[in-house]
Amino acid sequence: MRVETAHDGGRTDPMPISYQIELARELIRTKGTGSVTSEEVADHLRQLQTDPQFQRPLNVLLDLTACTSLPDRNQLDEVANQLKSLGGRDRFQRCAILVSRTALYGMTRMFEVLAEEQFAATHIFQTEREAEAWLSEGKLSAVELNEKGDSTRRST
Repeated sequence: MRVETAHDGGRTDPMPISYQIELARELIRTKGTGSVTSEEVADHLRQLQTDPQFQRPLNVLLDLTACTSLPDRNQLDEVANQLKSLGGRDRFQRCAILVSRTALYGMTRMFEVLAEEQFAATHIFQTEREAEAWLSEGKLSAVELNEKGDSTRRST
């Protein structure tokens, strides 16, 4: 299932956020494109929350390589709080973030810190292949991940 989310229905460029849930792979594949706003991120998370396929903890592959916008710290903090309200580690396992710009890399490092309680582990990558390999190696159940506590919060 592929879902596209857009706050502005009159846009002619690609949807800013799209996602696909791959249940067989226990994966939410999310892609940001162009200039993504805080409202669009919030809309995406609300839509994800009501998606009938989002019933068990899943890994996240967050592809930001096509994003042209750069979030600030307050926006990242908002997203971390929204993830917490969605259930945090009860709903999410690992989060692999794909970036291609240096500035976005720095902001996603900040996001790792702000959202560390919401994922079992997070890591930033420059290639999808590396990100998918890292996600595949962490196939523990959410219960096992929660039991491990601090030791699995973040990989470096």
